[in-house]
Amino acid sequence: MEFGITDLIIAVVTTNKDMVSSSMTPVFYAEDDEHKERLALLISKTTMGMVHDLESGTYIIVKH
Repeated sequence: MEFGITDLIIAVVTTNKDMVSSSMTPVFYAEDDEHKERLALLISKTTMGMVHDLESGTYIIVKH
């Protein structure tokens, strides 16, 4: 069994409407920064993941 970075990423939350996922990772598009933070928090709570800020208007939620 192989494990890679995509096996650990649960979701992507972004305000960047041009971001397109080429993997099986779901991308959630937020209306603004406040909505982005709320979505990331709710997804991380329900999946027991951690939120990481990529500093480009994008958060990723990963499983450690």
